[in-house]
Amino acid sequence: MKRFISLLLLLVVLVSACTSPAIETPTEIVPLVTATLPDPQISTTRSPDVKQAAQSYLNLWAEEDYEGMYAMLSPLSQDAFPKEGFIKRHQDATNAMTLVELTSEVTSALTNPRNAQVGYIVNFETALVGTISREMVMNLALEENTWKVQWEEGMILPEFKGGNYLSMDISAPARGNIYDSDGNALVAQSEVVALGITPGGIQDGTDGTIMEYLSRLTGLNRDYIYSLYQFAGPDWYIPIGETARSNVDRYYNTLSTLGGLNMNYYTSRYYFDGGTAAHITGYVQPIFPEELDEYKRMGYRGDEKVGRTGLEAWGEDILIGKKGASLYVIRPDGTVETRIGYADSQLSQSIYTTIEKDFQAEVELAINGFRGAVVVLERDTGRVLAMASSPTYDPNLFDPNNVNSSWMLGDMLNPTENRLLNRAAQSSYPLGSVFKIITMAAALETDTFKADDRYFCGHTYTDLAGVTLYDWTYEKELPPSGDLSLSEGLMRSCNPWFYHIGLTMYNRGLQNGIADMARAFGLGSATGIGQVQEVTGNIPDTLTPGDSVQLAIGQSSMLVTPLQVAAFVAAVGNGGTLYRPQLVESIAPADGDPTFEFEPIVNGELPVSQENLAIIQEAMRSVVADARGTARNPMLGLQIPIYGKTGTAQNPPLRPHAWFAGYTDLGNPDRPDIAVVVFAENAGEGSEVAAPIFRRVIELYFFGRPSRIYPWESTMYVTRTPTSLYTNTPEQQPTEEPQQEETPEP
Repeated sequence: MKRFISLLLLLVVLVSACTSPAIETPTEIVPLVTATLPDPQISTTRSPDVKQAAQSYLNLWAEEDYEGMYAMLSPLSQDAFPKEGFIKRHQDATNAMTLVELTSEVTSALTNPRNAQVGYIVNFETALVGTISREMVMNLALEENTWKVQWEEGMILPEFKGGNYLSMDISAPARGNIYDSDGNALVAQSEVVALGITPGGIQDGTDGTIMEYLSRLTGLNRDYIYSLYQFAGPDWYIPIGETARSNVDRYYNTLSTLGGLNMNYYTSRYYFDGGTAAHITGYVQPIFPEELDEYKRMGYRGDEKVGRTGLEAWGEDILIGKKGASLYVIRPDGTVETRIGYADSQLSQSIYTTIEKDFQAEVELAINGFRGAVVVLERDTGRVLAMASSPTYDPNLFDPNNVNSSWMLGDMLNPTENRLLNRAAQSSYPLGSVFKIITMAAALETDTFKADDRYFCGHTYTDLAGVTLYDWTYEKELPPSGDLSLSEGLMRSCNPWFYHIGLTMYNRGLQNGIADMARAFGLGSATGIGQVQEVTGNIPDTLTPGDSVQLAIGQSSMLVTPLQVAAFVAAVGNGGTLYRPQLVESIAPADGDPTFEFEPIVNGELPVSQENLAIIQEAMRSVVADARGTARNPMLGLQIPIYGKTGTAQNPPLRPHAWFAGYTDLGNPDRPDIAVVVFAENAGEGSEVAAPIFRRVIELYFFGRPSRIYPWESTMYVTRTPTSLYTNTPEQQPTEEPQQEETPEP
């Protein structure tokens, strides 16, 4: 063009040169030049890349940015399709096809100066019917030097032309069950009976019969059942609990004759025996309205119940199986145009846990009456054999079809009790003197002290400038423990010995030696169990001598979960291997081979030599076996080799937390050795509260029944007073520890 203009100007000059000066021609030349020049705006501005514009639109679609897509439409398209309808059309299609991911590719483009046609492929990856692919065409118009999409409904799917839409027909297999390790059902679909009492309807002389049968059906104590209604009005409805219909059918001839007994039948996902292992199994609930779109996108119809916690949530995809589905194109009149996607259903699978149902139920009873937790691990594999959190809850009350739900659910969800909290894994606490196991390991591994190094364990510790700290013997008015080796210091749970370790390591430049050892024992990080939710706790660095002294006895701002403690105590007992706790033994369909089977998973190794580990093990043995051990009294007569440690963690202004952690070393291949941790929140002394509970758990596991009642029981599982304590404490055989803010006890 420039050459053309130059030549034209040259021609004008030449013509002018050959013309008489008297002849004037400007009025003829100017029109000639301007008439032949093209529009300078068109000639100097390049049109935008139409393929790039089309791909930008498709990328916005993949991101579900419908606002952005609508902004790229031509004014005529926006006039024809209001934004709200445009967005809803896309959202409805996305939800109906259970879209997981959209990918696209521009394949061709035809362009003239102001219009273009782009070919593209869209792949819809869906949750239910696989991948649907379509080749489509996009028309665009150049407006103000920007490509605008000329949209019509067929650009979602070609089948959408004429106002058609999508509908997914979903068929879901039955939800899988949850079993214990022996195949006993913990959770299954079942016919259930909600049980209650109307006091005024009870016939004279039948109270005892009603109490007996209700106790059989629910597992509740007869006196407890009587206490629920003894002061109630005659017309009150008193909810008691639920049981499987099969249990009611067994006694139906008698039950049907008992006045005042209410039996309401319904079908539900039933948590047997009032929810044995409720914190492990978790529970299901209906899909909430605000979640509906999200779940529909995942392939749910919307009327299902979904797992909220525990194995119900962790194993949701396993338990629901694979839904069958047909994706239809529907005409505006509601008739079917065609089917564009299909998938067969696949049966759900069931989860077999590592726990034993009866043992789990007994462990729950063992901690009943306290806020706390008990964790039992198979010492050499990481299998969770029991995990009890108290107070527990009844998952059956989340079903609105259960008439007792409206009466009992509010009490169960009382925030002051926080029953849904799994205190074994979801809550963390200071560990108290159980932590001295780790402090001892740090002292030995750093060569700060040796097992036979000695220290005088008096009533007080004054090496920390300006502070006097006390041993637990001071408040007990017992003689001081005296000259002790390091191993004896653990056996006596001597606070001054461990204060001395903490301060010495700090002064030698090993400020974080204890904290680092704790982290290597798995504290301050998740165990990785995954199958139930867990918190990490906290192991702080020690910034001052006071921090180091307090951490050495398991105080300071350190926090641990009972599950973490069980894992490291098991590692001490098995020779140093930290196994990941696991709750699932196998996963299998009803009529097929397992798709998963338990295998131990190693999280790490304790950074402790075998020589030093043996020293720690023997010290833990002396806690139970030596006449001066802090757990001697509670374990007397127990014919199982126990290695343990008491702990009482300060929690001012409330009472201290009671801990006992230990493991067995029986070596019976038919009944593998276990590690057990007992935690009782604000319950008092570890030796007086946690140690007796530990003993009962050991007896339940190895013998199937307990041999002695608790100090606070009048008869087995009947509490005399929840604060009963040992009374006769022999000198040098402490079973109680002081309750001081800065001097936690064993």
